Amino acid sequence: MANLRRSLIINFFSTSGAKVLQFIVSILLARILSPSEIGIYSMTIVFVNFAQVFRDFGVTNYLQREQDLDNDKIRSATGVVFTTSWIIAAVLFGASGWLGTWFKEPGIVPVMRVLALGFVFIPFGTVTGALLQRNYDAEKQAVVHAAGTISFCASTLILGKMGFGAMAMAYGNLINILACGIAYIPLRPKGMPWMPGLRHWRSVAHFGVGSLLSNCAVALNNSIPDILLGKLGTARHVGLFSRANSTVSIFSYVAGSTMNYGAIPYLSQTWHRGESLAPILSRSTVLLTGIGWTALALTAVLGQDIVVALYGVKWLECVPAILPLVLAAAAALAFNYIPMAVTAIGRPYLSAFPVIVTLGTRVLFGVLLFDGSLNGFAWALFFATLASAPVTAIQQSRYFGFTTVMMLRAVMPSALVAIGTGAVAWLLALLLPAAIPPMARLLVLALPLAVTWYLLLRVTRHELVGEVHRLAAPLKARLALLRPNV
Repeated sequence: MANLRRSLIINFFSTSGAKVLQFIVSILLARILSPSEIGIYSMTIVFVNFAQVFRDFGVTNYLQREQDLDNDKIRSATGVVFTTSWIIAAVLFGASGWLGTWFKEPGIVPVMRVLALGFVFIPFGTVTGALLQRNYDAEKQAVVHAAGTISFCASTLILGKMGFGAMAMAYGNLINILACGIAYIPLRPKGMPWMPGLRHWRSVAHFGVGSLLSNCAVALNNSIPDILLGKLGTARHVGLFSRANSTVSIFSYVAGSTMNYGAIPYLSQTWHRGESLAPILSRSTVLLTGIGWTALALTAVLGQDIVVALYGVKWLECVPAILPLVLAAAAALAFNYIPMAVTAIGRPYLSAFPVIVTLGTRVLFGVLLFDGSLNGFAWALFFATLASAPVTAIQQSRYFGFTTVMMLRAVMPSALVAIGTGAVAWLLALLLPAAIPPMARLLVLALPLAVTWYLLLRVTRHELVGEVHRLAAPLKARLALLRPNV
């Protein structure tokens, strides 16, 4: 646990720093590129993200979960990931023309081809990254994150300013992949084999098929909003939706890697020892919602200020979609660790069922409720998320003994903290003069809202209080050393 906690802290600062830089780049690009140019990239990247599922073929999860991992199994995993990646690269490159015609957006074709080229180089770092995470070696991963992020940010902004449009993000993505692959070379675990093989490909494929079903459903589910909007609406709709979704996803964007880091190997090790996963799932969910729900509540209340401050007034049309997307994200956070838990016990296919329900209802509600506005479409996504919640609740109760009643009782303090902090934010926002610029308003509200959040944690006796104090202890010790002796 101590090793995992240390790795989580390192991972948080490294990935959060990377995400902050990428987020700043997205803000700058929103001012450089038009909604249509961003929409073209968004429509293209959904297909690439979907293809990532087939490229990985569950290899990453396999390497993190496998109890007896030897060099032959690592070689087999490497051979599988190279095979699938290069096949996907050829398929994406060949399908680019057809997708451009289907969407009636010729700009998709060159973007897709550059993104397809990235699949040729991705495998060179996939296995190394999975093994480093299995060993909780967050320091080495931080080096790779830094190399990739700096390369991506610099190249994307430069190319965007030079007028490359949507292609700036495509080339930036390729440069990021190349930089990460090079950075992984000197950081490979000791004794890790260089050459791929296929001796144990059947065991890799057996796990991969189950993982593939789940990951495929997740990727398609994540792609549906952009695909539906691209078909029912316009590239402008897709661009606006991407900004609303990015606003709601700020917390998961910054903290997503950390809140899931090491979850599969840790849960897997606990399962192999014959211990119950219910206490871990309960505590993890409480800690996550204690932070995440409050962040989402503040996003719902201060959404307009956040959009104007980050992206500019030309993106105000996306604001009505924020509230339903916030509610959908809050519901998803409550079940965040269940897909990883079923993967840890060797049944990754189970997580596909709730996703398939969500996928079907997203298509149904999206078509029925789309009235040309983002608001109706965003509410359709929320209803679809609610439709899948009972399926996940049944799984966590049946396989882990973590019932819905237990979960609701556990997360009640998180809900009270989020509601209370959101109410204070709403009241303070009303009291501030409207003439104050949005960014200044957010900065003024930051400190009182942080204090409110901490006080509510204390009042509700939330489990996060101990974690906050533990993180603050080193800072207190250093401040004590700086005090003059009396």
